[in-house]
Amino acid sequence: MPAVFSREGSKVKEIQLPTIFSTTYDPALIKRAVLAVQSTRIQPFGNKRGSGRNNTAEYIGVRGKPTPHKTINVGHARLPRLRNRRAILYGKVAAVPQAVGGPRPHPPKVETVTEERINVKERRKAIASAIAASMNVKLVKERGHHFDEKMFPLIVDSSFENAAKTNEIVKALSALHVNKDVEMAKDSKRTRAGKNKNRGKRFKTKKSILIVTDGTKPVYRAGRNLPGVEVVQVQSLNAEHLAPGTLAGRLTIWTENAVHALAKKGGH
Repeated sequence: MPAVFSREGSKVKEIQLPTIFSTTYDPALIKRAVLAVQSTRIQPFGNKRGSGRNNTAEYIGVRGKPTPHKTINVGHARLPRLRNRRAILYGKVAAVPQAVGGPRPHPPKVETVTEERINVKERRKAIASAIAASMNVKLVKERGHHFDEKMFPLIVDSSFENAAKTNEIVKALSALHVNKDVEMAKDSKRTRAGKNKNRGKRFKTKKSILIVTDGTKPVYRAGRNLPGVEVVQVQSLNAEHLAPGTLAGRLTIWTENAVHALAKKGGH
């Protein structure tokens, strides 16, 4: 049976894991669940109403009017043209997609449905599969995490949840021999490519350890300051927490209370 460690890194006791930790690994289902979570953050966008048509261009297809007041049978393409403008712009084509400064032919629509749906039972199975993957040494190593295989899986006692200072978390992670993984995430900070640099997302950092607790605990405020580290309640756990970038096997520290809460929730 897996061991339960204290904040000092010493073995306290052993624990019986719920059957949910033995769920079959299904990477395709996990990917679907993660993409469904990510799609909920997409913000609807579209062009401005009337964009490209805010001008005096009009098309008059009447033959009986004088030449200056019609756009048919004057030796030009039958397209809307500007009126009441100075000589250099008078008669210039506008308000059509092929014209300079005209509207887009098929702009993005605000009403477009961007959220990907997934069945409730499939989502639950995907989360269970991602939870089981967090206990698979091979998958965790393939993600590039640094940890001591002799202490894996990482399950800590309830005192870990009461750590209120970031310095206490750093000492605990060092005792559990996973501090190198946090340092790796810290060194991975780099400037993001593209225009998102100007949109409040200038830097990009790799994901590191995931700490799962039972309910709101002081460790949440202490652990969130570490680069790449996330602290989440077992009640709020989703597929993206366990499989960032759709790749399962994230290095996870489970508290003893979180394991018991997971069993009560339906993990047997």
